[in-house]
Amino acid sequence: HAPLTRAQAQSFDRDGFLVLHDLFSPAEVVSLQQESQKLRDNGTALPEQDVITEPGSDEVRTIFRLGDHNVLFDRLARDSRIAGRVQWLLDDDLYLHQSRLNYKPGFTGKEFYWHSDFETWHAEDGMPRMRAISASVLLTDNSALNGPLMLMPGSQRRFIACAGETPDNNHTTSLKKQDIGVPSNDALARMGDECGIEYASGKAGTVILFDCNTLHGSNGNITPFPRSNAFFVYNAWSNRVAEPFAAKAPRPEFLCQRDPKAPIAIATGALA
Repeated sequence: HAPLTRAQAQSFDRDGFLVLHDLFSPAEVVSLQQESQKLRDNGTALPEQDVITEPGSDEVRTIFRLGDHNVLFDRLARDSRIAGRVQWLLDDDLYLHQSRLNYKPGFTGKEFYWHSDFETWHAEDGMPRMRAISASVLLTDNSALNGPLMLMPGSQRRFIACAGETPDNNHTTSLKKQDIGVPSNDALARMGDECGIEYASGKAGTVILFDCNTLHGSNGNITPFPRSNAFFVYNAWSNRVAEPFAAKAPRPEFLCQRDPKAPIAIATGALA
């Protein structure tokens, strides 16, 4: 039987995102939180390019290639409760275009500005079509207050080009703070009026699926409560990347898996 209800599938098609609660047991969530903490504590032992720190500090903001650095997160990326649903929505085999652990500390966590992922993935990575879905697995409770993911429902149906040209090696600064490659204020105001803005909240273990062209962002976090999530980008196997469509050279491998050897082998059963 289908892994999503008809109402869920229609909701994803209409809004460009879907929030799934209670997919994982409390024990599984605790295991993921413990492994996440270990990864952050050992950030200096990981390859330098895979670890991004907060602007102006050594606090770990992002760890890329999550599955390469941790067995449990590799297993999570292949779990039928996430990858199985994405596979059904895309009606194709999958591979991981990108994976990362995002951490937004309490008090000082910076915002992620409004953007649609597809423009970067198309222009700089060479992703041909809008056939990718991101999964954000919440590792901490996300409320309206601690900088949750915000999305514009229905925005996936419109391609909003960004203002200006993207400079060479834009990723070297945009991963810390995104100023370039974001839509203009006028475009965002227009889309906000048309679509409205919703935020995705839930307890740790909640999964948010969203289309690669859905406009999204998040506010800074000045609460005492950190916000953390594991993030997996699934691309359809038939949509594997080619040469960049609007950049001199592709982004590095940690941002874009360029040569996957085989589709993801989806796994079932408890994580640990």
